[in-house]
Amino acid sequence: MPTGRVPPVKKMKKSYLNIMPVIEESFRRTEFERIDSEKPVFDHDRLLVPPALVRSISRESFRRIAFFFRKSHLILLTQKYHDPDSSENDRFVIGTLLENACVAAKGSLSLCQDAGTVVIYGWKNESIYTGADDAEELAQGALESYRNHSLRASQIGAHSFFEEYNTGENQPVQVHIEAYHGVRPQFRFLFAAKGGGSSNKTAFFSLSKAFLEKGRFEAFLEEQIRGIGTDACPPYRLAIVVGGTSPELNLEILKLATTEILDPLPYDESSWIFRDQEWEHRVLDIAKKSTLGAQFKGSDLALDARVIRLPRHAASCPVSIGLSCCAHRNALAYIDQTGVYLEKLCTDPAGVNLQTQIQRVDLDSPNLRETLSHFVPGDTLLISGTILIARDAAHYKWAQIIDSGQKLPDYLLQYPIFYAGPSVPPPGAVIGSIGPTTAGRMDDYADMLMSRGASLITIAKGGRSGPFIDACKKYGGFYLGAIGGAAALFAEQYVITNEIIDYPELGMEAVRIIRIKDVPVFMVIDSAGHYLFSLN
Repeated sequence: MPTGRVPPVKKMKKSYLNIMPVIEESFRRTEFERIDSEKPVFDHDRLLVPPALVRSISRESFRRIAFFFRKSHLILLTQKYHDPDSSENDRFVIGTLLENACVAAKGSLSLCQDAGTVVIYGWKNESIYTGADDAEELAQGALESYRNHSLRASQIGAHSFFEEYNTGENQPVQVHIEAYHGVRPQFRFLFAAKGGGSSNKTAFFSLSKAFLEKGRFEAFLEEQIRGIGTDACPPYRLAIVVGGTSPELNLEILKLATTEILDPLPYDESSWIFRDQEWEHRVLDIAKKSTLGAQFKGSDLALDARVIRLPRHAASCPVSIGLSCCAHRNALAYIDQTGVYLEKLCTDPAGVNLQTQIQRVDLDSPNLRETLSHFVPGDTLLISGTILIARDAAHYKWAQIIDSGQKLPDYLLQYPIFYAGPSVPPPGAVIGSIGPTTAGRMDDYADMLMSRGASLITIAKGGRSGPFIDACKKYGGFYLGAIGGAAALFAEQYVITNEIIDYPELGMEAVRIIRIKDVPVFMVIDSAGHYLFSLN
């Protein structure tokens, strides 16, 4: 008969999972500024909020997070830049990200070319009344912001199960509004823009009680964190959620955790939901020891981490891992009886001087591949010349041409390919915010293109697969890694000309020819098949 003492069940304040006190504390800790607008008025016991205010708070919030970071995010980047343990490559990448923040803060070129999926959370006090469809007003405000500020439309709709089209205005948006009880009437909001590359790294696992053992769980995290790779523009803000009364709850908490709104969670078991400080430190240590670094090897894969524990059903142990990339775009806002308030973001980030000697490479040289063969993985280059811009949809078109037995376009045999999809150019600009997209999505096309003399030099972000590396070795291909998360800097300083030459109907995925000057890249895969991320 067991003799061990059964620990007493803790007395919780609520018999349900309640995160509203945490959200309230997060709002209390945030510095806000009031924007000029009309004020809501009381009608008996209800605060009447004009629908125009709901629309305007969304419109202005999405404008701000497209161009400005939170101070907390800039502090983390700056600390890493000055960290003596950071590698030279880490500092170069992070310094570029800080320069990019300075360019974007001018308010014309967005922080990232992927303006992201529009995500809006709302918490509406029971005494607030708008008399309108709140979700529609919030959505329209966001769409107006994207339309008015040259923010890229990345959402794809479906004509049929397999036929797709770009919706043109980044719609539909994702809105979730909850009612809550509180003494003070407020309509609170969390506005987030989540890029596709970072969303793609969200992973969910249905595990078991057996994984709740230190050694096994640590081995699991080591495998998963290294598996995230660098595709999603590190350095990351990592989040891990263990438990949850359903898979859906687990993933919702993960989503909120990546925005910092759950940071006030306690570090003890006094609540159904809490953070674990020991495991947060361990996650950062695992990220550091992965040596993946801030995109091109080093110690700075992650800026910080949140590890959150929830209750679970006895038969289930849901675990999720997610992140926010270096383009960390989130902001809080609220409406109360005194007006409209937005989180105060940093409009004057400090730049970092990156004076350094890096060898230049002329992409228009007839001996380009011979020149590139003199570099090894990890080397930094400044490239100038003519390149193609193309990504997923264009590669699909080229595959269809090959399948039909037709000849590929001549331009594919002439120029390196930069995987990217730029934003609409703001007035007076050559191009909109532009940066590399995830390289691995194009790996399936490598052999069919390289074997025909196309796509022998590619530029993008993140890792590549074994078949792609084999194709480089077989056909003499090279893969150059561009810094992800510096889209405003790229547009303002590196692009000289920009012309659509094929598939204009694809919108941001149309094929373009651009001329670039002094773009910093890293050799990631050389023509011998040597791969930066497989080297010790």
